[in-house]
Amino acid sequence: MSLHHQTSVIQQSTIAMVSFKLSFTLVCFFTLAILHTINAQNSQQDYLDTHNAARAEVGVANIVWNATVATYAQNYANQRKADCNLVNSGGPYGENLAKGSGTFSGTAAVNLWVAEKTYYDYATNTCAGGHVCGHYTQVVWSNSNQLGCARVQCTNNSWWFVICSYYLSGNINGQSPY
Repeated sequence: MSLHHQTSVIQQSTIAMVSFKLSFTLVCFFTLAILHTINAQNSQQDYLDTHNAARAEVGVANIVWNATVATYAQNYANQRKADCNLVNSGGPYGENLAKGSGTFSGTAAVNLWVAEKTYYDYATNTCAGGHVCGHYTQVVWSNSNQLGCARVQCTNNSWWFVICSYYLSGNINGQSPY
């Protein structure tokens, strides 16, 4: 085997190795990007940030994460996984429920609840006729200072079920949220 042939084989081998490493690196990068996208807007901090932004708009103190309340929310979400029905748990906490398809995230659920602000009249502590605003008032309820949320994909379809549970409960008759 000539020296020129050996050099050519080594160069081809080196090019193949560099190409493999580059391909492997790109696969790892895109896998991480996909995983990040899947988890985006569903973290504990995402739930808190979205709630606290709405609360700040009306001068209400930040809400904090409570692991016990989050465990309760996760357990209830797991129960709803089979049917994805928006049925209140009847438990000891205040509660907001939502469901959506596609990439429906926890942040999207909170934004749905906050969008009800349009229908809430603070002066009369009422919702505009024919509209719902109790999800919004729970988000901004000043005495609700702890939060736990969960999100599961329903097994009977491609929908997502989201629950946020609140300690202390809000929406107490005759009281304003803030």
